Amino acid sequence: MKPQTLFKHLAFAGAVLSLLLAVSASAQKVARPKPGPAGSWRVIGTVQANFRADHDTIIVAGPSDDFRKLKFKVTDAPLKLRRVVVIYDNGQPDKLEVRQDIRKGGESRAIDLKGAGKRSLRKIEFWYETKGILQGKADVTVFGMK
Repeated sequence: MKPQTLFKHLAFAGAVLSLLLAVSASAQKVARPKPGPAGSWRVIGTVQANFRADHDTIIVAGPSDDFRKLKFKVTDAPLKLRRVVVIYDNGQPDKLEVRQDIRKGGESRAIDLKGAGKRSLRKIEFWYETKGILQGKADVTVFGMK
């Protein structure tokens, strides 16, 4: 095989590997929130954010999947929460610019979801930056309020 051909094959293989690593860096987790009284915060799901990924997704499975507010609690390391996209059961997205630094052990402000009445969630996608490789992985717990 000619050196140019070998180089092209290696470059293509490297590009494919990079793409696969980028896709696998984003985690998806299925969460089944527990029912509870209106006005109380309930855990929707938890993911572990680290310096290799820049966003995660929580798939929200019913029947207790309707919320009017969200908040994010961060443990083990600080995190810069940039934006959140909530996809409702009807397929409509709600794009929320958050841009909040959350310290280790802290939480975001309460984020109001658009609309009135029942807001059944299908999934929550959120983009972030970890604040430092040496500070470890942040556990991010998403809470919802009915």
